[in-house]
Amino acid sequence: METVQTALWVVIILVALALIFDFMNGFHDAANSIATVVSTGVLKPTQAVVFAAFFNVIAIFVFHLSVAATVGKGIVQPGVVDTHVAFGALVGAITWNLITWYYGIPSSSSHALIGGIVGSVMAKSGAGSLVASGILKTVAFIFVSPLLGFLLGSIMMVIVAWTFRRARPSKIDKWFRRLQLVSAGAYSLGHGGNDAQKTIGIIWLLLIATGYTASTDAAPPTWVIISCYLAIGMGTMFGGWRIVKTMGQKITKLKPVGGFCAETGGALTLFIATALGIPVSTTHTITGAIVGVGSTQRASAVRWGVAGNIVWAWILTIPASAFVAAIAYWLSLQLY
Repeated sequence: METVQTALWVVIILVALALIFDFMNGFHDAANSIATVVSTGVLKPTQAVVFAAFFNVIAIFVFHLSVAATVGKGIVQPGVVDTHVAFGALVGAITWNLITWYYGIPSSSSHALIGGIVGSVMAKSGAGSLVASGILKTVAFIFVSPLLGFLLGSIMMVIVAWTFRRARPSKIDKWFRRLQLVSAGAYSLGHGGNDAQKTIGIIWLLLIATGYTASTDAAPPTWVIISCYLAIGMGTMFGGWRIVKTMGQKITKLKPVGGFCAETGGALTLFIATALGIPVSTTHTITGAIVGVGSTQRASAVRWGVAGNIVWAWILTIPASAFVAAIAYWLSLQLY
């Protein structure tokens, strides 16, 4: 009886840790949803976070749990994950999120989590325990999602510029201030739909590994789904203003029309990836879209030095979080 109770308390603590990561995901990635509407003056910061959080949460009614299934069953071989692996993965992801938040670097919470899982599993049983197809698909989209965001954002900007070429600038600004609410809502919906599911996936993985839910279950428990969507929404409510500044102003100067095109291009990318069950980075996606919009004006409109620093953070995210996760895995073995 004592063993079961102890195991249950360990699981409760790890679920709480996962929800803390989910909260931080919303906090860290709030900039992805609201940077453009804040920087263009369409919404005040407080209005923007409430707006984004609302769409984060209602994504629960829109998207299937394809991404959760990929994280829960498509990254690691069945039977490898235990409480030590889950602890290492979450500590690795949370640590990297804190470091990048502190320095205002828009890195990927998603890839920090994947890196954490990879590092913790490799520390336990080596690379052979990983599912190569799931890892490769995730890594490929480190490059595909910003490129697709760049392409769709720039195409949207060209289409809008050509369509409204004879309209007065003041009228265009007025229209797109309103339309940007639509695009920001769509992006926040995509953010909630893709990112909340990653935490659902790791909690699901933990519950299966500890025997608290059957591996044959068609879906994660309802309480897991609801709590993860609420946690990411609450995180977005608190916002991450250091990263908002980087995303909204330092990469390129945005007007409402540019914000609309970047958010729409980014939202389309997220919808496609979520439908395919691919855990992508909302940070990578919106950064690519913002750069795409800026580059349609002129190459010098983009601060390539800032964009380059962000790319370096992308490259380092998985190995850095994997390294921390491996250390955390070893420490957990000493703790319990």
